Amino acid sequence: MTIFCSHCHQPLQAEMSCLPKRGKQAPRASRSFRSTKSASKARRDQINAELQALRSLLPISMREKERLSYLHTMALVCLQLRGAQLFPPGSAPPVGPALSTELLSLLPGFLLVLSASGKLVYISENVAEVLGLSVVELLAQGDTVFDILDGQACEDVYKKLLLAQEEPGREVTFVSEMCTSKAFRLKHGGNRVVTVCGRFVALSWPPSPSTTAFLALCSPVMQSPADGGVGSQDDTFQSTHILDMTFIDVTESVTYHLGYRKEELVGQSWYSLLHPEDADLAAAQHRAVAFGAGAGSASGTAVLRVLRRDRAWAWLRVWARRDGGGRCISCTCTCLREEEAAHLRSRQPRAAAPA
Repeated sequence: MTIFCSHCHQPLQAEMSCLPKRGKQAPRASRSFRSTKSASKARRDQINAELQALRSLLPISMREKERLSYLHTMALVCLQLRGAQLFPPGSAPPVGPALSTELLSLLPGFLLVLSASGKLVYISENVAEVLGLSVVELLAQGDTVFDILDGQACEDVYKKLLLAQEEPGREVTFVSEMCTSKAFRLKHGGNRVVTVCGRFVALSWPPSPSTTAFLALCSPVMQSPADGGVGSQDDTFQSTHILDMTFIDVTESVTYHLGYRKEELVGQSWYSLLHPEDADLAAAQHRAVAFGAGAGSASGTAVLRVLRRDRAWAWLRVWARRDGGGRCISCTCTCLREEEAAHLRSRQPRAAAPA
């Protein structure tokens, strides 16, 4: 029985000749492929044009714009959009890009503004002096405060921000290491320890997550006296002692920090001011410096509590060294917040531990 083709009514053996040839479809497929490539290029060109237009609107110098990658461009655009949402044009934001370089140079750190969810909204330009990273380079780490903090501190920071958000106006403080440049880490042996002190402010009433911002000052915690170039020296005083740690001199600024007049301390023992629980730690530091044990800056550093004239306890970070040809001991003392002291005590070098 012969089966005929339904197209040309010829026997089945001739059926293949009347069907469309596969080879004839190649030109159509090629045309389709070329059309897809052309469409993709058109989309890329459109995206590039849009990014260029966005880049041109950024409030930075032309030289900085030319160095921006597409990723950095989008990060800066998102930062600007979050800022515009919280501080609409025409409003009077408490901080912003209008701050002058002269004003920023007077601050003991950089300014930071966060949204209710922890997103970065504003970072002052002097952040580079503290972290060694520009605003653009810092944004490359991520777009939330948790992306630029030491991972171990993120949970504690999250709790502090929740607490501050529940009570707008309540000041909270946390201490953490922040991301720094490679050059900074090579010079200082690690990231920068920073104290963040701030509060949530309602920008409109009634307050809501979309209309509140966390305004903070981020101050570096000095790792050594050599770090004094960053931040303020207002929290520091110096003292000089004979080898048994009796005061023979102290700067007048001690009155501001501890309440004592210089004349009240000269002739007194350093140990008479120490908290009883810190006496062993101070003695270990004293021995390390006086007898040269554990040479190096770590052996002469300790975080201690000392008694103020008003009978309250003050936290100090004390750097001690032999001076005057080895005949006396000089101390540089920096006042600390309780949160800073807790952070530094948790990382106290083993060399400074009690013997």
